[in-house]
Amino acid sequence: MSEVPASAAAELPVLRLKHGEDRRLSAGHVWVFSNEVDTDATPLTAFQPGDCARIESDRRRFVGHAYVNPRSLISARIVSRELGHPIDRALVVQRLQHALALRRRLFEQPAYRLLYGESDGLPGLVIDRYDDVLVAQIGTAGMERLKPEITAAIEKVVQPRALLWRNDSAARELEGLPLYVETGFGEVPPRTTVSENGLRFQVPLGGGQKTGWFFDQVSNRRRFLDYIGGARVLDICSYVGAWGLAAAKHGATDVTCVDSSAPALELVRENASLNEVRAETVQGDAFQVLERLHEAKERFDVVVLDPPAFIKRRKDVPKGQAAYRRLNQLGLQLLSRDGLLVSCSCSYHLQEDELLAAIQKAARHVGRSVQVLEFGGQSPDHPVHPAIPETRYLKAVFCRAVQD
Repeated sequence: MSEVPASAAAELPVLRLKHGEDRRLSAGHVWVFSNEVDTDATPLTAFQPGDCARIESDRRRFVGHAYVNPRSLISARIVSRELGHPIDRALVVQRLQHALALRRRLFEQPAYRLLYGESDGLPGLVIDRYDDVLVAQIGTAGMERLKPEITAAIEKVVQPRALLWRNDSAARELEGLPLYVETGFGEVPPRTTVSENGLRFQVPLGGGQKTGWFFDQVSNRRRFLDYIGGARVLDICSYVGAWGLAAAKHGATDVTCVDSSAPALELVRENASLNEVRAETVQGDAFQVLERLHEAKERFDVVVLDPPAFIKRRKDVPKGQAAYRRLNQLGLQLLSRDGLLVSCSCSYHLQEDELLAAIQKAARHVGRSVQVLEFGGQSPDHPVHPAIPETRYLKAVFCRAVQD
């Protein structure tokens, strides 16, 4: 996408909204759905995926500059609300500078989510920072078109040694985008090291999950340390061991990490050795392993459930709710008489009260009483936009479960 001079901003093609459909956008949201567009006045078919446009109300009032994808249910995403500041390299630089300023206030070490999509003013883009290596992920056609400008802005603002594009998320298929992983510039190492809670973790960059490390759980994993002294801990969906190995380092007597990925568990073992702690690893489907442990009459003082999203689209809600209820039921069955359950969900479509309801139903099914000790959410490098509820997705519930 070439830069658009401010003087040419008013010459961009217009995407006009139906009557009243500008209210949600004026309140701060940035998504324009296809059924909100006046396609008689401004046909979506006139646009190519990634084209820029001026969004206007039915009264021709300027609402914002957006990029468009006529193939997507979210047909446009607003990036700028100033008429004289269209979507260009200068805007990307400014947004990246603002994002970096916040993270520098929050973190002593340069390891965090540097940019979080809509909340940082660049919808469809996330960037994680591992010191002087950045891993970025594009989820929309508009950001894909902006890729050269993003790369240039990263080089100007952050000046990292290397940039990796992890554009292999299945969400890209909804935008009609190909899946790929490629180096943006520099030499990207296959792994990097992340420090957290007094431990060092080897993290895969090109072949790991998402962008390598789950920075969104940092605050919850820190709170977790208050609960694990002298405990036997089970870490379900452990990935490379962030929950379980932290427990082993900070007073747990016994730790078991479970994951379906053999490479992830190999890294659990390497990270355990690196930090001079011990953890047993079990490979397998989380539900099946939990059932086998129950049949073997195993008991744990702490069970951590941190699964991938069971609900990716609204139509998956009933099936996903049942999966969360079943997972929590299996976890609760393995708890000692006065145990701790840490139950997490990264599904936006499962609200916090619904996760709590799933835990309560699961508890009653196995004859348990649950006390909620605290709620957790995503770390502050994943800021929530108050007008965009979709930016708040992570839930963590710390529960004491006693035997009836």
